[in-house]
Amino acid sequence: MYDPKSSKAEEFICHEEIEDTLAYAEAHKHDRELIKSIIEKAKELKGLNHREATVLLVCEEEDLNAEVCSLAEQIKKDFYGNRIVMFAPLYLSNYCVNGCTYCPYHAKNKNICRKKLTQEEIRKEVIALQDMGHKRLAIEAGEDPVNNPIEYILESIQTIYSIQHKNGAIRRVNVNIAATTVENYRKLAEAGIGTYILFQETYHKESYEQLHPTGPKHNYAYHTEAHDRAMEGGIDDVGLGVLFGLEHYRYEFAGILMHAEHLEARFGVGPHTISVPRLRRADDIDPDDFDNGISDDIFAKICACIRVAVPYTGMIVSTRESKACRERVLHLGVSQISGGSKTSVGGYSEPEPEEENSAQFDVSDNRTLDEVVKWLMELGYIPSFCTACYREGRTGDRFMQLCKTKQIQNCCHPNALMTLKEYLEDYASPETKAIGEALIQKELANVKSDKVRDIVVERLDKIADGSRDFRF
Repeated sequence: MYDPKSSKAEEFICHEEIEDTLAYAEAHKHDRELIKSIIEKAKELKGLNHREATVLLVCEEEDLNAEVCSLAEQIKKDFYGNRIVMFAPLYLSNYCVNGCTYCPYHAKNKNICRKKLTQEEIRKEVIALQDMGHKRLAIEAGEDPVNNPIEYILESIQTIYSIQHKNGAIRRVNVNIAATTVENYRKLAEAGIGTYILFQETYHKESYEQLHPTGPKHNYAYHTEAHDRAMEGGIDDVGLGVLFGLEHYRYEFAGILMHAEHLEARFGVGPHTISVPRLRRADDIDPDDFDNGISDDIFAKICACIRVAVPYTGMIVSTRESKACRERVLHLGVSQISGGSKTSVGGYSEPEPEEENSAQFDVSDNRTLDEVVKWLMELGYIPSFCTACYREGRTGDRFMQLCKTKQIQNCCHPNALMTLKEYLEDYASPETKAIGEALIQKELANVKSDKVRDIVVERLDKIADGSRDFRF
């Protein structure tokens, strides 16, 4: 039944293949010769298949585990350098008709405050996000054909892109909404979205159907095949994710890599991003009610093994994770993080009253964007607000070709420095600005081309004088 090129969910995410993969990995978790050979293959920087990567995930040889973590950090540097892309979520509406048992937006929850932003409220939220320094948003909404139709999403995207306040502008809108039709994905592509993101939640079909007892999301195949329809609709970049804690993590790990392999096999382009959220407390949801929670150690190992398996893919960790946990996985391949995030509907322009809680989950890292930027730079990373690839047409197979050949840094590194300079000039605290200016001067030496470096220096001076939005 297993066929990565198939368009049918139960054939490209084949339960029997996952079970066989888990049994194989368990049988070889101490097979040092095999594990070493897989690590050597990973060093070729062409990735691993789901079975090879699962062997690394279950490996119990500590010295080899340490080697995998070291390799993950090196692969991140090879493909993405020391850049960390910044974004923020913007929740438009928490109206939802689904019955998901792990999400407080489920239709039966009568306690949570239901909200839907008007276009004027969206405008206020976007201005607040711009005034923080954000350039990239991920918009979120519950599934409700009456309250959140595709027309509302499209109008909201248009509103977001239309707003320029002072030197602020949202230059990329990623979209995380429910599975929909090819026609609707085509409309999203025409609206100029960046990445379409959809979390599978769990790849275990039986568990999936139990966790989604009511609503359109109950249809496992329709949900799992959504990324295919998105790409058929002209969306070049799609993002995968599972919610760790719902099903056993090893099953989910194999499943998400099989999904990545499927996209490569069918479309020639793997996922632009992979997200690794963990189940968190929220309104009427208690994570302890679920049996498959994972420790920080296992979470870190998952991140490392994803990085060596799919070196070309961006990996996202949100404010679901604590500062300490995020710092740990930054060294294991994470390339995108959120900062200053709110998971309520609104809340950026004005704090949400406690009695009107509309949040999808509790945030673990409550620091401001400026604090996160400063922290990243102190760790030696370049916080990047770059959106150039999307606006220059470097998406889909064009982006992947540059990334897989490690050429993308020739654009992304100087673009990161210029967008960081914008942030420092417009939004940073004095202390953050001082640290950032020193980092930029240090990083200029790492721009390989003398010609490019000269252009960057010239543009940095122009940014200091008030010009904005330079890009390679």
